Amino acid sequence: MNSSNLNTDRGLPSPPRLLIWIVLLFFTAIVLAAIAAVGYFTSDGRLSRLILPLALAAVAFPVISVLSALALRRGLPRRMWLFVLIFWLIVFGVGAVGGVQVYRGLEPRYQAEMLTYVPFMEQYMRPTPQGGVIPTAAVTSALSPADLLAMPLASPSEAAPAATAPPTATPAPSETALPTATTAPTEAAVLPTQAPPPTDETMVLTSSTRSNRPASAFLYGFRWERQEWNNCGPTNITIALSHFGWQETASYAEEYLRPNTEDKNVSPGELVSFVNNHTGVRAITRIGGDTELLRTLIAAGFPVLVETTFTPEGYDWIGHYQTVVGYDDNNANFYVYDSYLGVGDGSGLPEPYAQFDRDWQAFNRVLIVLYEQDREAELVALLGDRADLTLAAEHALQVAQDEARANPTSPFAWFNMGSALVKLGDYERAAAAFDEASRRELPFRMLWYQFGPFEAYFNVGRYDDVMALVQNNLTNGAQYVEETHYWQGRVYEARGMTAEASAAYRRALAHNPLYAAARERLDALA
Repeated sequence: MNSSNLNTDRGLPSPPRLLIWIVLLFFTAIVLAAIAAVGYFTSDGRLSRLILPLALAAVAFPVISVLSALALRRGLPRRMWLFVLIFWLIVFGVGAVGGVQVYRGLEPRYQAEMLTYVPFMEQYMRPTPQGGVIPTAAVTSALSPADLLAMPLASPSEAAPAATAPPTATPAPSETALPTATTAPTEAAVLPTQAPPPTDETMVLTSSTRSNRPASAFLYGFRWERQEWNNCGPTNITIALSHFGWQETASYAEEYLRPNTEDKNVSPGELVSFVNNHTGVRAITRIGGDTELLRTLIAAGFPVLVETTFTPEGYDWIGHYQTVVGYDDNNANFYVYDSYLGVGDGSGLPEPYAQFDRDWQAFNRVLIVLYEQDREAELVALLGDRADLTLAAEHALQVAQDEARANPTSPFAWFNMGSALVKLGDYERAAAAFDEASRRELPFRMLWYQFGPFEAYFNVGRYDDVMALVQNNLTNGAQYVEETHYWQGRVYEARGMTAEASAAYRRALAHNPLYAAARERLDALA
């Protein structure tokens, strides 16, 4: 006697096979949903953790539904397995089209995160504007590249001819000389606090460090942390601070530095401001570093962050921070803690000096030095002229000129020249240098991180060129960069469009409520 007869004899008919089929599918859905939920919530809400459960569902659900329909076909509608198969083919077709649209509508951090696991989706991303480069300015300077290469170094008071008068509207009082908030907010003439003059002891110590620098040196006591999306700045400053016993994680720094998780950039000045205002450690930032100075600082025990370029697999040119923890002249390598790539064997990932410097060049060899207050005089002596902002900018300008002479096709050499001239207040020549850089096809993400062209063009009255750069940023992902909206507001304000300027400043503050420059301009309008 079979179980079916037993159930019938007891008054319990066998359940319909259609019900068995539905329960089986429902159970499969619950299992897949549980796997997806566990992966998602244990990864701090990463969408990429849903890829595996979705892939399993895409395979398991159709296979189980079709095979079970075949197995239970005697108790199901005729040819139901065929109808189920056709149904899933339609679902896959619609899902493929809809999935592409959903992917293109995701916030950028989710798109980039998912590319790590499904790189073929890159072909469905919206194309970057202007072929992936910064557009060439509509109006160019009368200064030629030869003029820029031949110019002598000059202090701001001896700089190029006075900036061209703005073509429209009477400028606001601060347009000719931008307020300090439009430049790096934490840079000071020498150091964040008035450094005492170097004593004989510190001079002897730093002279010995320079002349007797060891062939290799490493710093220890760092706690490495893996970065989240676009979070290399807060993560690396946390790694560097851990050398001094800092116990907070990168999420603590992120609260101050990236209130908006889509923010593409944390500038060196913002990192310095965080250290000086929220920790017991001190920090400075300067442009115009070099590998010799970097090794000298490491040998003296000063942790250093650098902003450099990075091209992860399946991606293109992007900016990135690294923490330098050592060097070795014997194999010509720096050693870095990389918040994305890791730490190697624990002593840091090796990077050859030449490659390190090439990648560093794109950011004018900017460095951030962390130090304890009682070592400030020693740091001043080690930095030498570069402890002073103006002399550091002049040094960076000289290096950029030399590199442009050696390789006139290098967009970074011309861009660095412009950035240094902006620091010196020489906006006319800076604008000309940026014109030449854009003709050499700068990667479009340059203006996610460095804003010298906005400042230079604005100060010589080239408002249309500022707005062209703004529009370019608004279509390539930098709509999440607060400086984009700030400079849009500056142009609106200069043209007397007060309502539009206020709206632009509010957009900047929506992306970063702590952005002091936009707050000051908005308050001034009010």
